[in-house]
Amino acid sequence: MKPPKRLQSLIEEGLIDTVVRQLMSGKEAMVYVVRCGEETRCAKIYKEADQRSFRQAVDYTENRKVKNTRQARAMAKGTRFGRQAAEAAWQSAEVDALYRLAAAGVRVPTPHNFCDGVLLMELVTDEHGDAAPRLNDVEFTPEQARLHHATLLTEVVRMLCAGVVHGDLSEFNVLLAADGPVIIDLPQAVDAAGNNHASRMLLRDVANLRGFFGRFAPDLLTTAYGHEIWDLYQRGVLRPDTVLTGRFAHQLGPVDMRAVMGEIDDARAEEAARRLRMQAL
Repeated sequence: MKPPKRLQSLIEEGLIDTVVRQLMSGKEAMVYVVRCGEETRCAKIYKEADQRSFRQAVDYTENRKVKNTRQARAMAKGTRFGRQAAEAAWQSAEVDALYRLAAAGVRVPTPHNFCDGVLLMELVTDEHGDAAPRLNDVEFTPEQARLHHATLLTEVVRMLCAGVVHGDLSEFNVLLAADGPVIIDLPQAVDAAGNNHASRMLLRDVANLRGFFGRFAPDLLTTAYGHEIWDLYQRGVLRPDTVLTGRFAHQLGPVDMRAVMGEIDDARAEEAARRLRMQAL
């Protein structure tokens, strides 16, 4: 196919040989299957900020580091340079998270390069060598649902031990590879220790997994893995090999209405985003 303009510079640099086809167009990027020498990879082209349905909410960008104080001041003021810096930070966040998580043994696509707003990474494939489907496109038996749910909880724990919370984890952001689930789409990933919203995002990520796999294995709907994981993390005893129970005893006390309303608003926003994704399928 004719290469998109955004990939032309990578072809000229010899990072890509040919563009095979478009793989998908999502809320934040377009992904193409490309050939790089003897390997088939994918190239993720990030959309401009005004073309994305996923916004750089303050909750996600809180405490993200930039190269210098000039950039930080410009981003805070919202100047043109600041907006460009914020956009660059948004894109590089996924690259940084992928390298960090891959080094920690988390099941994510292997990153290969990042150039001119394009991320080159591993093409995740199924048992036939075709592009792996998203969880949302697959039906599971109860046993399969429990197995994949357990696998993804292990990955969530590994991510948290590496200091990262996905922030938008759901059946739309997990591919089913030949050897199991692979987590994708990380530009909204947050620093677990440095972001005040990390606990809420972790709980939402785990709740999304519970809700999806609970359709196939209803016994999962009564579990409380999110609260258990975060409690262990806060107490400094969470390890990648920690055995989880799915049980958690909540402490009784005064109700934080602001936090409750925040959870409700987040749930509404998540449902609205889910409906948009479904309309795009």
